[in-house]
Amino acid sequence: MSSQHPPSTLAALGRTWVEAWNARDLERVLALYDEAAVMTSDRIPMLGFDASGTVRGKDALRTYWGKALWLVPQLHFSLIDLFVSPDSVVVFYANERGKKICEYLRVNDAGLIVQGSANHLVG
Repeated sequence: MSSQHPPSTLAALGRTWVEAWNARDLERVLALYDEAAVMTSDRIPMLGFDASGTVRGKDALRTYWGKALWLVPQLHFSLIDLFVSPDSVVVFYANERGKKICEYLRVNDAGLIVQGSANHLVG
């Protein structure tokens, strides 16, 4: 279990995460992640990656997100809200198509993201 992080630090991480994506700067996004980070999303198999919906490690994240950025050149996230716990932040945002998404980001002691999960509305 990671140590507790101040809510303001986690909220700042969430804002930085959105800013990095909106800059379309993959290396800036990846700098927020631990080398062994795990990401889960229903979009992972849809883009031809692991059928489990999970990718592991920065190299796999770079490949997955690199393809996603190439496929969605107009990508843009509009921050709606942030929710924090002692070791995570949930970034609630709308994407460029107006779809609302919650991204759960758990951090380690160093404040790097070790686990992410994209949560989409059903239906």
